[in-house]
Amino acid sequence: MVLGVGSFAHSIGGALAAAGANVSTYLTRDYGHFAPSLVGKTFSRTTFVSPVPLIKKNKIKVVIPQSIDWAQQPWADELQKSGVGIFSPTGEAMRIERERDFARELCVKFKVPFPKSFVASNRIEAEKILTKHPQPFVIKNPLCSPTSPIHTILCETVADTRAWLRNVNYAEGVFLQEYLGRAEAGHIALVSGGEIHSLVTNQEYKYAFNGNQGIVAGAPLGGLVERDEKDKYGLARELLHPLLPWFRAVNYHGPIQVTAIKRGGTWHVIEYNIRIGVTSGPMILRMLKNPVETILQTTRNEKLKLAFQRNVNFGCSLTLAGYGYPFTQVRGPHLPLETKSKFDCDVWWNEVARGTDGKLIATGHRIADVIALAPKLNAAIAKAYTNIRKIRVVGSYFRTDVGQSLWPPGSI
Repeated sequence: MVLGVGSFAHSIGGALAAAGANVSTYLTRDYGHFAPSLVGKTFSRTTFVSPVPLIKKNKIKVVIPQSIDWAQQPWADELQKSGVGIFSPTGEAMRIERERDFARELCVKFKVPFPKSFVASNRIEAEKILTKHPQPFVIKNPLCSPTSPIHTILCETVADTRAWLRNVNYAEGVFLQEYLGRAEAGHIALVSGGEIHSLVTNQEYKYAFNGNQGIVAGAPLGGLVERDEKDKYGLARELLHPLLPWFRAVNYHGPIQVTAIKRGGTWHVIEYNIRIGVTSGPMILRMLKNPVETILQTTRNEKLKLAFQRNVNFGCSLTLAGYGYPFTQVRGPHLPLETKSKFDCDVWWNEVARGTDGKLIATGHRIADVIALAPKLNAAIAKAYTNIRKIRVVGSYFRTDVGQSLWPPGSI
């Protein structure tokens, strides 16, 4: 059972259904309900206040959360006590994503490079930090959540930082992280049986517009993954493996993603995430020979022996953004969605529904994720672009430059 909505639930569920799983979705938000219904049964949180009775009744073996917020729900304890496998670390292990300053402390303890960072409870404290350390900062919420009062604001100058500090919501304070540049990349692995198993190195295109311009969007506009079980770029070796004693101490088992910036020839952690990612997750599941078995074994904290599909080395994900995105306070009407011809790669619908006439309509800001896999990177990118151009919605757009910057990892 997937806990989520939209293209995340559609893609994860679709990939697992294709691998032989019986998939269902517990809909955790009030939009994006149509797409998950294409791959299995769906259950609304307004009808079912807890997924636990559904899990027991339907003999669900594993749940896959879209967001770390599942652990804040009133049914979270009951879910963990139910004995169902959870494809996520739990308890103390969740702090590595949930609490940004905890991740910093962890890196200090295990001598993993981390940007200079500070926590302030209000604007006065934040401005004092900036006065004492006059440099640009990335502004984040101290606690990570989709509903955080502050979503990541990347400031490249001191003036940018000062201006934004006058305009953020200090309800939970503010986390100021030294800005280290744009040479960003990520690495995704599974931790199970007390070991770290590398999967892919990835890149997310987080800025809204071509040339990495505009604001950092709520979710990436594109992404690349490269099969990388041997840790070609050293991200796992430098930023994950030093934490192995902690992973073992907290009984960590589940996905782990590290996002880092390369500066002065050294990778620096900017954050850890405990999910396989909205853009990367579906590509990873398609790359694995036995994704269902791999997920089940990880939830049981068993030793893993990963097997990959032959000649599926790279993936490209493109997002078709809808009217008003990334400025989500701008709302457009429901608009007709047309497809010019048949797709020959994965297309996962997000804020899309079927109208009374049976035709698809776009209902929100993010319309679809188009994902292509191939032996070579340029082939994956080309196929993704060929397919996204088959979709037409007035006012929509997609980035046309994915892969032209930020790759290979460590470059800008």
